Amino acid sequence: MMKISKKLSGAIIVLFYMVASPSLTFAQGTPGSFADLAEELKPAVVNVYTTQNIRVDRNRRRGGGFPPGSPFEDFFKRFSPPGAENDDEGESRNSRPRVQQRRSLGSGFIIAAEGIIVTNNHVIDDADEISIKLQDGTELEAELIGKDDKVDLAVLKVESDEPLPFVKFGDDTKSRVGDWVLAIGNPFGQEGSVTAGIISAKNRNINSGPYDRYIQTDAAINRGNSGGPMFNMNGEVIGINTAIFSQSGGNIGIGFAVPSTQAQVIIEQLREFGRTKRGRIGVRITEVSDEIAESLGLDNSNGALVNSVEEDSPSERAGVEFGDIIVEFDGAEVKEMRDLTSTVANTEIGSTVDMVVLRDGKRKTLRITIDELDESSDEDAEETGDDGEGSSETETVLDLTLAEIDDEARERLDIDEDINGVLITAVDYGSGREGLRRLRRGDVIVEVTQRDVSSIEDVKERVEAQKNAGRSVVLLSIFRRGEYAHVPVKLDEEDDD
Repeated sequence: MMKISKKLSGAIIVLFYMVASPSLTFAQGTPGSFADLAEELKPAVVNVYTTQNIRVDRNRRRGGGFPPGSPFEDFFKRFSPPGAENDDEGESRNSRPRVQQRRSLGSGFIIAAEGIIVTNNHVIDDADEISIKLQDGTELEAELIGKDDKVDLAVLKVESDEPLPFVKFGDDTKSRVGDWVLAIGNPFGQEGSVTAGIISAKNRNINSGPYDRYIQTDAAINRGNSGGPMFNMNGEVIGINTAIFSQSGGNIGIGFAVPSTQAQVIIEQLREFGRTKRGRIGVRITEVSDEIAESLGLDNSNGALVNSVEEDSPSERAGVEFGDIIVEFDGAEVKEMRDLTSTVANTEIGSTVDMVVLRDGKRKTLRITIDELDESSDEDAEETGDDGEGSSETETVLDLTLAEIDDEARERLDIDEDINGVLITAVDYGSGREGLRRLRRGDVIVEVTQRDVSSIEDVKERVEAQKNAGRSVVLLSIFRRGEYAHVPVKLDEEDDD
């Protein structure tokens, strides 16, 4: 009994301290109920119904899917169902293509009284008909104003005799991890469902596209919630619910929403132009890994490393160089490569901003004017390297067989006269050295730790300088078939001088 009473006494003291102490603020701001907020917001949240017409070739089914004239096709036709006789034109009535309808359901929300609705692109993509259903049961046909598959957003328009209830966007950047959020949508067709949770994380990259900056939440989000709004406690939309992480297809407390500040830029462009207009600066970039940062003697791995600069691009005109590390853009710090990608994409086309690069360890500010990104052209596919055998005298450095570039190599490998460096003729992948897997025969090493090299001796000197500086990684900048890349390669104590 004495032990039990001690525990009980301790529990009473703790509870009293929680109530009496003003320093325990974790319970403050917790809503007693979400009812008033939900009642106010629900009328602006809608069901989005879509129908897609799919043509089914019955004749293909009767032939078993075999090519015309195949003996197997004839075999399957012998066992056609009754009533498959030919019509006057010699075509089986059952063989005529028929149309199946595929239906889908999602969520959306009204952002203007005249009937402007936001939802996800994947909710309406490839739809032949789009309809929305209001909370009071009214159904209206919707017109697609514009869509963006990179950030998975779409804007619809409906006509209504009366002004429609709508909600406003808030600033997601003012929300913090741990803040309460409310999600409203139609999970599994259950209309007007309200769930609550907190912001679990921000700026999440789930590898769904090049501009991932998702808000993560533990508010229950399921199929049918797609396109629905995420509200803060002021009733402002700070996110558009888009995806879940789940192995079962149901909610496990990991949902993702497009941030409002990112969405608003796209929505405004879709309303004005019917498509997205993204900015570009004309560079190919890569992450600054910890290995690259160490090889260059940097304090951290912030920034985006320039692989190449396009001709006659904003970056070339601004003076950006191969090997620069972009660390700041328009006043915003670039912590990761995707920070730069998203910021540039959302920057007004034609505007001129400051961009800060690290070059030879020093900060340099450049003025750059933004062009429009042509999203109709795809990125070039990675190409295989060429064989570098038959070049001049070779030497092994970092488990790479290197050779000087002679005229024969330039002609065989199509290396322009203005490309100077050292040719890789063989790679010892069996050595186990980290980084070699990204190198190939035919690659040209043009820089080592951001210093030009034109001979094997230059490479060896730069490697030795890295070792003397106490670094364990060396950064090789290579040229391959018209493209540049940066590859960190591990050093070890046994490397030859």
